Amino acid sequence: MDNAIEEIKNRLNIVEVIGSYIKLSKTGANFRAVCPFHSEKKPSFFVSPVRQIWHCFGCGAHGDIFGFIMQIEGVEFGDALRILAQKAGVELKRQTPEYLQLKSERQRLYEICEWATRFFEKQLEESNAGKEAKKYLLGRGMSEDSIKNWRVGYAPDVWQGLSDFLASSGYKKEDVEKAGLGLTSEKGSFYDRFRGRIIFPVFDLNSQAIGFGGRIFKEKDKTEIAKYVNTPNTLLYDKSRVLYGLNKAKLDIRKKDACVLVEGYTDVIMLSQAGFENVVATSGTALTPYQLKILKRYSENIFTAFDMDVAGDSATKRGIDLAQTMGFNIKVLLMPEGSDPADIIAKNPSDWEKISENAKSILSFYFDTTFSRQDSKNPEGKKAISKILLPVIKRIPNSIERSFWVQELARKLGVKEEAVTEELKKVKLSEDALGLEPEEIVNLPSKSRKELLEEKLTALILRSPENFNLLNKNDLELFSPQISQIIGCFRKNKSLDKLTSELVGLANYLSLKSEIEEEEIDAEAEFKDCLREFRCLEIKNKLEKISKDIKSAENEKKLGELGKLIQEFNDCSKTLNDFENIT
Repeated sequence: MDNAIEEIKNRLNIVEVIGSYIKLSKTGANFRAVCPFHSEKKPSFFVSPVRQIWHCFGCGAHGDIFGFIMQIEGVEFGDALRILAQKAGVELKRQTPEYLQLKSERQRLYEICEWATRFFEKQLEESNAGKEAKKYLLGRGMSEDSIKNWRVGYAPDVWQGLSDFLASSGYKKEDVEKAGLGLTSEKGSFYDRFRGRIIFPVFDLNSQAIGFGGRIFKEKDKTEIAKYVNTPNTLLYDKSRVLYGLNKAKLDIRKKDACVLVEGYTDVIMLSQAGFENVVATSGTALTPYQLKILKRYSENIFTAFDMDVAGDSATKRGIDLAQTMGFNIKVLLMPEGSDPADIIAKNPSDWEKISENAKSILSFYFDTTFSRQDSKNPEGKKAISKILLPVIKRIPNSIERSFWVQELARKLGVKEEAVTEELKKVKLSEDALGLEPEEIVNLPSKSRKELLEEKLTALILRSPENFNLLNKNDLELFSPQISQIIGCFRKNKSLDKLTSELVGLANYLSLKSEIEEEEIDAEAEFKDCLREFRCLEIKNKLEKISKDIKSAENEKKLGELGKLIQEFNDCSKTLNDFENIT
């Protein structure tokens, strides 16, 4: 297993793997980003391609390629190993005890979802009802290649078609139910969740099936049963944390620096088929904070193809309000009434290009729509308009942009800007209703001032080795044993290659820290300042100890010892004063 881990590390570049999840920018020899594991505005997350490690200097999270996948995907090591093995093209030997130990419950559910996807695909191709479903899809304009690429399938209209197939493959009913594919009735009978429906597998960012959406297509069903049935929340699938199509769209979203949000599976597939690949769907939910956090890794620009009710309190509007509050730049795609993206693409793809070119900013859309529905000439209309638009303006994070729309509202209402500003102050936003979490407070593992200083000094030595000459023998004795070994190894070998394995992690951290120090600082002056404080701190600690010894000697009336301690205290105080006065 160790060989497989090393082979995966050798084949994969940590920058490429992490870069597929978050937006990295090059800075010197390293890459930096806004940390995906805590809320921050300034990027403190760094990736070192040389050391194949990452570290956030804001929240303290760090690790190698496996640690990143475990945290970003929320999985165990075994699942991270499988994900990266798949990326690297490394085959994990299934017969080893280590593999069997790592084969977790999640792994079984992944396997069940994969087998279910294959079952549905085969039914679409080979069964009579499946061929009818495929004819329906082709009739809507979906191509054979798209059906294959998106792995669209069909669930037979029988009670136990899939569950019998999975049972024959050795999976228990309990596991099938945990995967969201089976149900147990009140009478105790087990049956398939999806029956008589076109099936759209939902994939995670690694293109592994984790859930399913089932859509009816027969005319007789449209008035009798729900149009869609979706996988419930499972260990793998949480609809509030999944965006359909993101596994295929993420690179194009980053390339175009924009994401198109639609409502349905078919919309995603049809737009992608026509070459508009930066598109995802919300899998039957309103936009959630978690989905938006994921999107923000790739772009802060959103185009929405939703039906927007500016005056209502719909789930769609709350999702857009949430995106606005989180700082997204939002534009609205204005579609013909009664049409969805799939219909427009099937009719004429060039129409979608025109719609995209004429997209309106969310504020322009809100203003145009609201003023078209209200009479801005009378007081009641002015009040109604301001009631709708003021909360929208208040949510604009950028004060300059907010000021522009305040002026625009005042102009269109024919009132003074001061009046709009005064009313804006009265608006209270209930962000709890949007599902926003409070700003994250990062509690780093506490380090003493001495630890922080010796880390800084070591980083400055690694950056500018000549700083070592500013240390004296007594200074070296003040460092912790681990730091002393790292400094000694670097001094002797001009590198850190000879370190023991126990110190490699700390050395990599300090090396990365040395590389991200601001280039414009005077390394020597900075080192001298830190060294002076380091020495003063040691003397202060010594003075504190002597003070306790003096009190003890006074209490025990040890006059001879007391005199020596007072003299020692005075000598240390003079040394401290000398150090503090050095300029």
